[in-house]
Amino acid sequence: MNGFIDFIMGPMVWISILVFSGGIGFKVMGILRQARANENHMFSYLTWKHSLRSICAWLVPFFPKATRERPWFYAVSYLFHLALFAVPLFLSAHVVLVEEAFNISWPVMSDAWADGLTVFIILALGFFGVRRLTQPEVRFLTSAGDFILLFIVLLPFLTGFLAYHQVFDQAYQWMMIVHILSGEFMLIIIPFSRLSHMITGPLTRAYTGSEFGNVRHARDW
Repeated sequence: MNGFIDFIMGPMVWISILVFSGGIGFKVMGILRQARANENHMFSYLTWKHSLRSICAWLVPFFPKATRERPWFYAVSYLFHLALFAVPLFLSAHVVLVEEAFNISWPVMSDAWADGLTVFIILALGFFGVRRLTQPEVRFLTSAGDFILLFIVLLPFLTGFLAYHQVFDQAYQWMMIVHILSGEFMLIIIPFSRLSHMITGPLTRAYTGSEFGNVRHARDW
């Protein structure tokens, strides 16, 4: 068992990071190749100025008009994505592991904040799941795969929370194993699933922002 734990906390971490990085690079290159083949003209009006202007505008809470039309969904979604990145990056236990491995560290959030944000992430995932079941226009576009992705995102946060609080004291080691493996699995599948919108989203905003700003001379927010 100790050898298995050493593997998933050592080589498996690097494997998941390499698959994630390579997959993201492959996906971006594929998008660029497809754009050059089908819409090569877009590169004539794609600009840093209009791309960054659009991306930044959509990062400001409730600045785009579309976000003000669905304020509750947008508020939950906005905070969810912030927490989704903040908890793994600034959790003290994660930063300690990085410091032990590479002798580098950065500021951490308090355990109380990490707890609160983790609970929020879990509740937000439940909210997204219920929304997919109850909103007709969303339910029409929902497949079983969408619920599987929600579960994949849920698992590392739920098991991490349960392990930290030792809710199942006798199964602590197994809870930690599931937590580590589910986190690595989520990282691996990001480039090959709809979770890749973390990369394709900004690219779409750059394209739309440039088209609106440089061609239509209008704003896309």
